[in-house]
Amino acid sequence: MTGCEGAMETQSTETGSNPTVALFVTCLVDLFRPNVGFAAIDLLERAGCDVAVPDAQTCCGQPAHNSGDAANTQAIARQVIDAFAGFDYVVAPSGSCAGMIREHYPALFAGDAEMSEKARALAERTYELMSFLVDVRDVTAVEAAYDGTVTYHDSCAGLRELGVKQQPRTLLSSVEGLSVSEMTGPEICCGFGGTFCIKYPDISNQMASNKTADITETGAGTILAGDLGCLLNIAGKLKREDSPVRARHVAEVLAGRGDGPAIGEEEA
Repeated sequence: MTGCEGAMETQSTETGSNPTVALFVTCLVDLFRPNVGFAAIDLLERAGCDVAVPDAQTCCGQPAHNSGDAANTQAIARQVIDAFAGFDYVVAPSGSCAGMIREHYPALFAGDAEMSEKARALAERTYELMSFLVDVRDVTAVEAAYDGTVTYHDSCAGLRELGVKQQPRTLLSSVEGLSVSEMTGPEICCGFGGTFCIKYPDISNQMASNKTADITETGAGTILAGDLGCLLNIAGKLKREDSPVRARHVAEVLAGRGDGPAIGEEEA
């Protein structure tokens, strides 16, 4: 993965009592927002983890799975299972990718006992980043600062498949200078939905409009979320509406990496 490749060793190495964590970078982070990957590494290391970024990782297979392409989904899953073998945990800065591995991988190999067991073992070790920090590593505060009011969008997969709701808010409450103004409907889908926005563009666009209107009503200057797909969709809609609201991944703010260009903004 080009964004985070070389940032850490790419093999699991036991160091003292620190757990070894493999970062599942995700395709969107790798291609569009590498800063999220580096922020995730920062947060995991501060939580006492030894972090690796396996070179062989690829897509989690979610687009193929959502499109009913079972053969390619299985082929991708096999590669992911092999790439992430041997680590104590696998962590992704994305509820949708983590949800794909945790909730859907085991069922992919229902007729293959060996692969089904490998998929189940990987699923049990895989976590979304905010959930891992709070629920597994007992992190309740971070040393970071961000000046301004933010609002938080609960991504569908992270919320409904993995129960990610309070964890990011707990961590954000410790960020110096930051205040949270909740939307009326933070749990309502932004309209991205992976291939949904391609199959049903008119519906998706209306959902995005509803979401940006809700964001605007909060008075927040920044929209945060834990899934880059949602953030790219929301940032694009805000830009088309000439909104001053900026979009960032929650990990960037928590790691103190929220001072650069926001999502969709050009590098200075």
